Amino acid sequence: MSDHQHNDHENHHHAHGHSHDHDHSELSETELRVRALESILVEKGYVDPAALDALIETYETRVGPRNGAHVVAKAWSDPAFRDWLLRDATAAIHSLGYIGRQGEHMVALENTPQLHNVVVCTLCSCYPWPVLGLPPVWYKSAPYRSRVVRDPRGVLAEFGTTLPETTGIRVWDSTAEVRYLVIPMRPEGTEGWNEERLAALVNRDSMIGTTLATSPNELAAAGDPS
Repeated sequence: MSDHQHNDHENHHHAHGHSHDHDHSELSETELRVRALESILVEKGYVDPAALDALIETYETRVGPRNGAHVVAKAWSDPAFRDWLLRDATAAIHSLGYIGRQGEHMVALENTPQLHNVVVCTLCSCYPWPVLGLPPVWYKSAPYRSRVVRDPRGVLAEFGTTLPETTGIRVWDSTAEVRYLVIPMRPEGTEGWNEERLAALVNRDSMIGTTLATSPNELAAAGDPS
């Protein structure tokens, strides 16, 4: 299981408050069901394995949080692009080539010491696919969707994010018409960093607003030489 998936799993625990039984398999019950369903569909000829591989490859290499990280890193390092992003996020993001379904109407939300933004979809799982890829399991869970609206500070704490009491929190509800991208605050100690190094600090959850951007020390501790 990748770190990325592991984080999803841990956060899923936060949202649900219980763990799953992994005594008999390294795969979760949901993963086993997905594998079984895929096998049946392929055997019956309902889906083409090559098409599935192409779809997975698209979301692994061309669509996903790395695109959003590029957008944020450019906003951190290019004041003109930041202003454009805050004024017309759809056009600014499209200028970097990130175009597609669920990204037609984007709004960028900038975190500051005074205001922290968090995104949810209370009705279902509306999510900006071109810049963040597919939504994590916890984002679609009923506990997250309901609790982050009532107690955002408490939910953030469960993600390990503790904000000063002086920092306000605003929760934005995604819809079929509008999708949001949070611009986390640029970590201290990154003066002079280029976009590539900065992008390594931008994790998916920080662009949803449930966590902060990774600090240089945290990145170094994780073994990243940048």
